[in-house]
Amino acid sequence: MIKLTRINGEEFVVNADLIRFVESRPDTYVTLTTDERLIVLEPVDEVIRRSIEYARAIRLVPGLAR
Repeated sequence: MIKLTRINGEEFVVNADLIRFVESRPDTYVTLTTDERLIVLEPVDEVIRRSIEYARAIRLVPGLAR
């Protein structure tokens, strides 16, 4: 799960595994696999960074060095 911010300033959490694609138009649009479209304050690069961080965290095997 990653935390994002709606354009009205309200924070929410979304399952990063459901993100289909992210666009800049100039607002950042996040489209989910359900075809729901969210507009967020974070730039595209930040949504990508948080999604990668989430993916790494859930796949991390305890006790193994990176």
